[in-house]
Amino acid sequence: MKQPFKKPVIHPSAVVHPGARLEPGVEIGPFCVVGKNISLGQGCKLHHNVTLDGYTTVGPNCTFFPGAVIGMAPQDLKYRGEVTYLEIGADNIFREYVTAHLGTANGGSYTRIGNSNLFCANVHIAHDCVVEDNCVFANNVLLAGHVRVESNVNLGGSVGVHHFVTIGKHAFVGGMSRITMDVPPFMIVVAAKGPRSEIRMINGVGLKRSGFTEDQILALKKTYLRLFSRKARSSGVPILTTIRQIKTESPRDESVDYLCNFLINAYEHGRHGRYLEALRNDSKWEQRQTGTGNE
Repeated sequence: MKQPFKKPVIHPSAVVHPGARLEPGVEIGPFCVVGKNISLGQGCKLHHNVTLDGYTTVGPNCTFFPGAVIGMAPQDLKYRGEVTYLEIGADNIFREYVTAHLGTANGGSYTRIGNSNLFCANVHIAHDCVVEDNCVFANNVLLAGHVRVESNVNLGGSVGVHHFVTIGKHAFVGGMSRITMDVPPFMIVVAAKGPRSEIRMINGVGLKRSGFTEDQILALKKTYLRLFSRKARSSGVPILTTIRQIKTESPRDESVDYLCNFLINAYEHGRHGRYLEALRNDSKWEQRQTGTGNE
């Protein structure tokens, strides 16, 4: 029989605001600081010297290692102290010196982190980012504001991600890569010459680990060859033309369909290869703040 969680355990040197909500089984170590508007789910553990602040909600069984700073104000000059939020799901691990910031009113007011993610030392998750489930961020990964990382993504050490980028599900990004455009799902992207990154191949190992069948992986591999191989790049056929051709073919694998729709969003509807960039509303927000816009 599973033992029930015990009442929260708080080290005498920790500073915990009486307004903070602590569920059973929470452990708070030495010299931690927990703010008024914090909600910690069952079984969360804070090692020493952890800071949680802002309107931050944390799901059950999350672990925070020394030096993690979670829920502080965003590093955005448009932020004026308005109430914004950080939502964190269950079973996440935040290693040493990870930072995750609140959202901004202009960006929708929320930064969101899903479930079962591992954030290694010195990772930064900026304002208004969305990180879905089962992702691994190696040391020193930096997300700029408004980035979306879909589920089952693996980011190598010291990857830097430009604001408004989307990284598709099951993608793998090699260490030291500079990501300025949307990363297609199911692909491996690595650093190339200069500031560029390039799509190298499908993430076959990751897909196998995630339970994809051989047929599904083969369908994605064939699509990769038609879209991103050297032969495809030198053919002179625009990539959107090939994508539209693939979408007319039947039967189509569900993952291939997802990949094609993702690429259409990035290349046809996006700006600078970033779909979310086309949705940004800075100018309208600034007009509302200054009273210069028409309602």
